Amino acid sequence: IFRHLTKREEEDRTEPPNPPTERTSPNATDQFHPRRLSLNPYASSMSSSTGDAPANANDGCVGPTSQTAGKESGCAGCPNQKACSTGAFSSPTAVAAKEKERAVLQNSLSSVSHVILVLSGKGGVGKSTVSTQVAQSLSSRGYSVGLLDVDICGPSIPRMTGVAGQTVHQSQQGWEPVYANPNLAVMSISFLLEEGDAAVVWRGPRKNGLIKQFLTETDWGVGGLDYLIIDTPPGTSDEHISIVQYLNDARPMMTNDGNKSGASGAIVVTTPEEVSMADVRKELNFCKKTKVPVLGIVENMSGLQMKVSDLTFSRENPSGSENGASSSSDCTSDVLSLLREKCPEVLSMIAGADVFPPSGGGPKGMAEKFNVPYLGKLPLDPNLLKACEDGTSFVDKYPSSPATSPLNAVVDKLILALPVEDDEEDEDEAMKE
Repeated sequence: IFRHLTKREEEDRTEPPNPPTERTSPNATDQFHPRRLSLNPYASSMSSSTGDAPANANDGCVGPTSQTAGKESGCAGCPNQKACSTGAFSSPTAVAAKEKERAVLQNSLSSVSHVILVLSGKGGVGKSTVSTQVAQSLSSRGYSVGLLDVDICGPSIPRMTGVAGQTVHQSQQGWEPVYANPNLAVMSISFLLEEGDAAVVWRGPRKNGLIKQFLTETDWGVGGLDYLIIDTPPGTSDEHISIVQYLNDARPMMTNDGNKSGASGAIVVTTPEEVSMADVRKELNFCKKTKVPVLGIVENMSGLQMKVSDLTFSRENPSGSENGASSSSDCTSDVLSLLREKCPEVLSMIAGADVFPPSGGGPKGMAEKFNVPYLGKLPLDPNLLKACEDGTSFVDKYPSSPATSPLNAVVDKLILALPVEDDEEDEDEAMKE
């Protein structure tokens, strides 16, 4: 068994990133099916192809399909050199398979107007919260929205959209996503697992295979989508490289107007402290290297904000507890009664605190340094947490909550940066009038 696992690990280490494959049929027997996912880390993975130049390639890469791949002087030191030099990607069979795969990807996303990646080099900064509530807000405004969860090991989108425990069904058109509301379609690995708490222990190639199937086999509906929002895991690893290169293959029409990426753009999420921003800077450099436009930086958890009437108050007991530790007793009712009697206008005020003090210039300064837009601050708001836990639209359920206006402002900026065709036509008509 040890020899088998060691051999398997060696194969995974030497396997070129996302090699070309001919397995593009939706009915291929080795692809993933609803409720049939194997969580074995050594199960055979579905190979998947990438763009002409892998994201981790050296500058000036000639591409794996070139006859001189792996042999040019610029290939020296590239992690893909050994794989490319075999000629496996430049053979007529491999090139034909690559073209076939590219055609399938292009056909699958041809009816999607905009693809938005939600990224962050750091975990726990609120990518899924931002992804979910931006999608909810856009759908509430009448846009047709798809929300794709490619956080394979930690899918949280189904819970945040109120569709946890649902399943997807396979039809002749492909996988049918789960609808959180008539305008919001959701797709996640969570829908494919028999047990919601099951751990997904997969290596990169198998994750990439599922991501490719999400892109090629999800049927987003006859009318297509105005926005496809893709929630990603933290970091700059396999999933990120794959999704960027699949999109480059699927959406060559996006390489016009100065945008060289298949993605319409990326929202980069951070919290204000340096521990987070240090990793987010790596994500911004990833976007620069892969030519993904940055739509803007969202400063999440910028500070605690809530109405005074929603606060709790406690009084420290001078005597302390029996074991010597400090103790306190709740006095919320007394304080609120006193405020209602003496100063009622205070109850409707917003109380705030810097939970994560910003470092240096903070996220706004980081945005200026990288010359990317700053979309604004989202404060810590208990109602935002409640909306995600309940799977509801925050801006609709809590219209007067402290984070509602900042979130609406973020969505307004996204729509302005990426208008859909109807919006553009309306603007043209207004100008004519």
